[in-house]
Amino acid sequence: MHRPLRAPLLLSCFALAAVACGDDGPGDPGSRDENPCASVATGGGGLGIVGCGEIRDRYTAELFVRGSTAYTTTWGQRSAGTQLQRGNAIYVWDVAGDAPQLVDSVIVAAGATTLGDVAVSDDGRWLVVAAEPGPLSLLVYDLANPREPVEVGRWNGGSGGHTAEIATIDGRLHAFVAVNSAITARPRLAIVDLGTPSQPREIHSRPLPATIVHDTHYRDGLLFLNLWDEGLTIVDVGGGGLGGTPAAPVDIGRVATVGGNAHNAWWFHDPQTNAKKYVFVGEEQAGAVPVTSGGDVHVVDISNPAQPREVAFYSVPGAGTHNFSVDEARGVLYAAYYNGGVRAIDVRGDLGTCTPAQKAPDGRCDLAKMGRELAVGLDGTVGVPGFDPPYVWGVHFAGGHVYASDMVNGLWKLRAAQR
Repeated sequence: MHRPLRAPLLLSCFALAAVACGDDGPGDPGSRDENPCASVATGGGGLGIVGCGEIRDRYTAELFVRGSTAYTTTWGQRSAGTQLQRGNAIYVWDVAGDAPQLVDSVIVAAGATTLGDVAVSDDGRWLVVAAEPGPLSLLVYDLANPREPVEVGRWNGGSGGHTAEIATIDGRLHAFVAVNSAITARPRLAIVDLGTPSQPREIHSRPLPATIVHDTHYRDGLLFLNLWDEGLTIVDVGGGGLGGTPAAPVDIGRVATVGGNAHNAWWFHDPQTNAKKYVFVGEEQAGAVPVTSGGDVHVVDISNPAQPREVAFYSVPGAGTHNFSVDEARGVLYAAYYNGGVRAIDVRGDLGTCTPAQKAPDGRCDLAKMGRELAVGLDGTVGVPGFDPPYVWGVHFAGGHVYASDMVNGLWKLRAAQR
């Protein structure tokens, strides 16, 4: 169902400042003083603000960018004047210009209060969104018109889908859904066949040992499960050489990362060296919107995937990470860091070898001490008129820019880090 956009609640930076929020250039006569969202401290050189689109009635959650269109989801409940708005909206943005512009919205009925992961299939045809608390767990939309998603399928997983990774395997679209725990059931991994998007079909269910399961990451036949204090588990679903399939996965290895609370992962493929050595794992500790968070980025060496081991970490005092996106061509990891903004980290080369001065007492290399931090953006150290300090949930590197979903303000478009 599409809802008309209401200007009083949903404003873009164009509406606030009458100009785009970034670089002066052709068609942009504005200055920093005239562009309120361009005055945020960026720190570290780079990640300067190009533009922003403001959302104030709901908390912004995940995002996905494809071409000139971005999709963001919403989380929890938020007071908007005299109303309490649920996190049941998907927003569609035009990001071709400097300032993201809202072009459509989709409201999900049937009791959803949070919409988590949002992703577009490799062929650009399908949009898949996780939903909770349940029983609705997954929604599938047809993107014949990318700016007007049309719902074609739903899957009820019981107690809601916290996250949903998608991938095309053997020509069929699949979703890997982290299903929430319930009073009578442990959290579980559900693998859903979306080969017929209008008829999602569960083909595998795995009860999980973790009290909380957050995210999955798929790449080249391997599935990485982030199982909180149980750590990172690597599973063969078709590329690990152990005969696994989406319907019958086979475990390969597991590692408990330091600090626990394993939340998300990214397996880095370096196109310059063809190395596929490192998996980055995000640790999410307790936090409070919009002021506090905690948790590090952990670097896991999977040279032997049956015996993964943590070799390095990156930490931001007083802030914690939530989601990643990687510019693999340039070897830059972008980490959403809640009240710490967006952090750009150099991840090319050997991350597990460092000097004694660059090591933590437990022997892991400290990427910050190694000088691996390239840039910082949206860290909230300088107030912006009309904007709250940013609280960044997610990031997506696409088309040479970095997009950041800010729970309290909306969507930001940033310059990429310079090397």
